[in-house]
Order: sequence, then C-alpha cells, then structure tokens
Amino acid sequence: MNNPIWIMTSALKSLKLDQVIKVARQINAQGMELCVFRRDGTRRDHVATHLDYEQFGLEDAQRLLAQCQAEGLGFSLGAYDNLIGGDPAERLRNQNHILKLIRMAHLLGGRENNVHVGTFVGYNYELGIQDNGFQKNLDEYARIFKPIIKYAEDLGVVVIYENCPMEGWRPASSTSTYNNLPGTLAARKLMYALIPSRAHGETYDPSHDVWQNINPVDVIQASDLSRIHRVHVKGTRNLNNAARIHWGGLYPMQLVDAELARRAGVPVPAHEWDRHHYAPMLPGFGGCDSMDWKAFLEVLMERGFSGPFVIENEGYNSAHTGNLGATVQGFQTAVLCLAPIVWPLAEGAGYQYNRSPSQPLKPAATRDVPVVTMDQLG
Repeated sequence: MNNPIWIMTSALKSLKLDQVIKVARQINAQGMELCVFRRDGTRRDHVATHLDYEQFGLEDAQRLLAQCQAEGLGFSLGAYDNLIGGDPAERLRNQNHILKLIRMAHLLGGRENNVHVGTFVGYNYELGIQDNGFQKNLDEYARIFKPIIKYAEDLGVVVIYENCPMEGWRPASSTSTYNNLPGTLAARKLMYALIPSRAHGETYDPSHDVWQNINPVDVIQASDLSRIHRVHVKGTRNLNNAARIHWGGLYPMQLVDAELARRAGVPVPAHEWDRHHYAPMLPGFGGCDSMDWKAFLEVLMERGFSGPFVIENEGYNSAHTGNLGATVQGFQTAVLCLAPIVWPLAEGAGYQYNRSPSQPLKPAATRDVPVVTMDQLG
C-alpha cells in the first residue's frame, strides 16, 4: 500500500513543462502522464503537448530524466487518437506519431524507467457498420498493431490502451457511440489473445464503466491484473434526468428532427458528448459521484496493484472551468481522496507516500535510434 499518485497533464495545456512540474509538486503528486499530442491533430478537447516530439533526441532525454529525478517525479507519455479508423491520411499520421512516442520512451529508459506510451486504438466506422463489423475491427486492430507492438517490444517499451469508448467522437446523428475498440473488457481480452506480447497492456479508467452501469470492482476481479499498468482517476455522476427517462440507459440518445422532437416533448442531444446522461467529476470535489471509490481502491490493493494512479482532470467544476486555481484544487482533492487507501499512515504526518523504496531513474539510452514510419515496419 504505497502507490504513487500522478497527474495527467492534459488539464494543464496552457502551461509549459516547468510550470506543470511545479503544479505536480504543489499538489504532492509523484509523477505525470505527459501529454504529447500532435500539434496539427484534429482533436480539440483535453489535448496538450508538453514535449517537442519533432526534435526530441538523446540530450533531451537526458535533460528530462535529470529534471524529473531532481524533483522526485516519475512520468509516462501519452497521445490519444484514432489509429485504425477515420480519414485514412489522418489515421496514418496518428500511427506515425505513436511510433515517435515509442522511440521517445525508449530514449527515456522505457520499461526500465516505467515510461510507457498511453494511447487509444480507435474504431473503423466503415467496417463497423458492416455485418460482423466488430470482428472486422478486431482484425484491423491486429493488422495495424502487430508491427507497432513488435516495434515497442524490440525497444523495451510498453504501449497501454485506455478504455474510453469515446462516445462523443462521432456526430450526434451517428447511431452508435462505440468509437474506441478497448472500450469493454471483452474487447481488451480479445486484443491480448490476438497479440500475446507483454509489450502492451492498459490504463484502466473506471469512470467509463460507471456510466455503462458496470461495477468497476467486478471488472478488476475479471481482469488480468498484469495487463493493468495505470489507473486513471476520474469520477462519473450518472444523471437521472429527462433524457434517461425517455431514451433509457442502455442506448445513446438519438438525434431526430428538432421540430418533431419539440412537438413530441422528447429531449435530443445538445452536442456529440451529450448522449449518455452523466457528468465528469473528480472524487470528492464538489459532491459525490456514482462510484464506490473505497471498494474499488481496496480491491486493487488486495490484488496487489502497485502502479500509479493517474488523476485525469476533466471535472465540470474543475478543469472545465478554465480556472487554474479550480484545476489545482480538483487535483489536490483527488490526492486526498486516494491517500488513506493507497498511502501508509506516517507518524504525526497523516497519510504520506513513502519515498524510501523508490528507485532512481536510470540513465537515458546509450545511443539514438532513428524515427520510423509505418511503411518501414513492413
């Protein structure tokens, strides 16, 4: 019971890296998931770029490792986009970007320094609407990711998928909101069966199962814990509103003719993300969410989870306000919510992370490796 608590830096997109590190220390975090999204990408929500992925080399790796070692911070890298679907040119750019991050993670020590690469898989909508569309997406995943995971394995890096279905990633007129393949436990297990390598795993975010009316405790009990390298800390408050009453909790709210909906007195989505009747929160900040955090954290401790808890701040009353003070307060509250369960009790000091067992970061790679693209992987 001495898990590090990290922050995901997407909530601090307006800050430079040095400022992000100061925030991490201010809230008593032990690490960061450094967001390194493409600057020319199509995503606009919850994105940040805190490292220069175009020019990153051995000297940059050495400087970053030295800086984080001096501050007592661990870190990983992350960029979350659609890698198997959407516009073909855009998906290829996303794939090549993940290869850049895998190279960067290698230069930074990779698995030896617990520097993993977080990503989505995405979903191929054209295949998905066909008969047997889910299996076809699994096959497409295997086709694209087998060389990516082999590349990561050869460089000593682990790729980890987050389980958000990305329910708002398609227009509100789309009938389905399943837009990221690892959005269910079944999919993740099938993915590991297709690619048995240990060079990939997951970042489990319980909030995405809560709004699907699934108990995250049950998911952890049914999971291979060796595949779970990170846990994203984000709360969800399920809303018992008119939309849920009219449309139910099983299917997304559908977009119909606005005038017809008005005459019928039926609610329709206000935008792409307004389809599943929930509000993002941080545990303990401004009210209760719809999850039993104590039970969830305790089952992870019982099963021996030792990885970082990464606070992903998308709280409507925190990061969504655009107010840095509220963002920091949300992070601080989440740290205190976790502390009694994931940190030991220190004499006279309350619950504190025990830094004494922490191993220093190992040096950067001894030689550079060139940037590669998908066509070079074969």
